[in-house]
Amino acid sequence: MQQLHAYWRMDYIEAPRYPATMKRPFTDLPAMGDDKAALIVHRSPFSYLVLNRFPYNPGHLLAVPFREVAELEDLTRAERADLMDEIAFARRLLSEAIRPDGVNIGFNLGSAAGSSIAHLHGHIVPRWNGDTNFMPVLAETRVLPQSLDATWEKLVAAVGRIAPVAG
Repeated sequence: MQQLHAYWRMDYIEAPRYPATMKRPFTDLPAMGDDKAALIVHRSPFSYLVLNRFPYNPGHLLAVPFREVAELEDLTRAERADLMDEIAFARRLLSEAIRPDGVNIGFNLGSAAGSSIAHLHGHIVPRWNGDTNFMPVLAETRVLPQSLDATWEKLVAAVGRIAPVAG
């Protein structure tokens, strides 16, 4: 039998989740005043990019409007345009910082679709050839080869190298 050693993973498992006082994380995170602690990698006028604390892959970003809404149609035209620009920026940022082979982009709208937080947010998930393995299927476990802090550092360092999406 082969052994899987991911010693760094315990740091992630034991890391504090959103504080109990944070009832609305997507509204509360931008107000923390510490983008590194909040894992926010970029802000635009109406939305922001944040690393997913429970990622499918390293670099899994969420594009979140600052204003709390549940549905795409609840956003103003300016907010929708800004959110889409953040998503396009996120794809370019991931390409620059961590060079995935592809990217999945999508929204989970409603609890039946997998949404666990009512605040609208889009997922930008980097993918690599061969990144799918047996662990999620057989062990209900994802193996992430990079910590959130290390991923945050790489993405923030690349932000300055990416021009904003023309609006």
